[in-house]
Amino acid sequence: MPIVIIGAGIIGVSTAYYLSEKKKKDIHLVEASPELFASASGFAAGFLAADWFTPPLSRLGQLSFDLHKQLAEDNNGHERWGYSMSTGISLVESGGDRNGGTGADWLMEGVSRATAAETTEPSSGHAPSWLQSKGPLDVLSNGDTTAQVNPRHLCDFLLSSCLSRGVQLRQPARPLSISRNHVGAISSIKIIETSTSRETTIPCTDLIIAAGAWSPQVFSTLFPSSPLRMPITALAGHALVLRSKHWPSPPFDITDPANTISGHHDCHAVFTTEAEGNYSPEIFSRMPNGEVYLAGLNSSTYPLPKIANERKIDAVSIKTLKKTARRLLGDDVEITRESVCWRPVGRRGVPVITELAEEMGEEGKDVYLAAGHGPWGISLSLGTGYCVAGMVEGRDMAEYVGKLGL
Repeated sequence: MPIVIIGAGIIGVSTAYYLSEKKKKDIHLVEASPELFASASGFAAGFLAADWFTPPLSRLGQLSFDLHKQLAEDNNGHERWGYSMSTGISLVESGGDRNGGTGADWLMEGVSRATAAETTEPSSGHAPSWLQSKGPLDVLSNGDTTAQVNPRHLCDFLLSSCLSRGVQLRQPARPLSISRNHVGAISSIKIIETSTSRETTIPCTDLIIAAGAWSPQVFSTLFPSSPLRMPITALAGHALVLRSKHWPSPPFDITDPANTISGHHDCHAVFTTEAEGNYSPEIFSRMPNGEVYLAGLNSSTYPLPKIANERKIDAVSIKTLKKTARRLLGDDVEITRESVCWRPVGRRGVPVITELAEEMGEEGKDVYLAAGHGPWGISLSLGTGYCVAGMVEGRDMAEYVGKLGL
């Protein structure tokens, strides 16, 4: 049962992790970029939520949140990839608006992700020590249903675990074509190792496309005669990683709900609006190395590079983020990284996690697509990998992904 996964980002490595968990399989990860985790898997915020999702995603969201918690508990995730409970806060400043879009609207329209939170009556809360703004705060979640990870560190752990179980990484390499046997089933895939231009044929009975924003191009390459078009677009997002002398904070504030969850330094996720920049900043304090992540400045027109590591940063966007950083965190904040990444966005506002047999007939049998997670790729990663692995193994995953087809 040779399995080929196109894309070694967090969705690809999560799928390989669960496929390789119980018994040895012949699994190949094919990654085009010479730099691992060169887009959202390495440069996203790493915010996790259990119940901030629209109905089609609600079961998958809870499953994935539970899997993140279990993985961290079993593998010292707090120290290894910064897994921590997180207090979600909405900050309303002068000129800001508590209202906005709902469902997936906030993503494309620039309003706050806080509108996606499932809350009753928000409660007033205390500002984290690193936040300098003094606007009113609404607590959206108290640490029971939101958490934080460093996504690059999590990806490193998942990939290392996969390799230790015998999963093979082909990188940098890209797919060229598939071959079928006498009954029309996929039998192999041809790839090219781009550093040497050497072509290799890998046996393949199950093919998983998990190439993020590049998934449509992968599909078109492997199925050039198919009229099917992937309903996935790319959304660019610029971000800063910062250091503040106020984070990690010294002693805990015991009135903060997050600090009752564990004995660790717990994190905050702050969602606000920026009237001057016409966007909705998102600020996350995260561990294990005590940094603050600022993002929220997104663009659906900023061009997607051919390969993730060929990214180019927009100086104007970074200037806007720096101005926000100094206003919200103070003039003494240190900027340690500037970045841009591309998130794959499903046209219906939800990811596509499905076998393609229904849309393509026999040609799509044993071909799976897992992409389009938008800003929730890290949060939904483990649940997606678990479900795709289950589908490949013949288990019924409709409870979690039944509404996420094309």
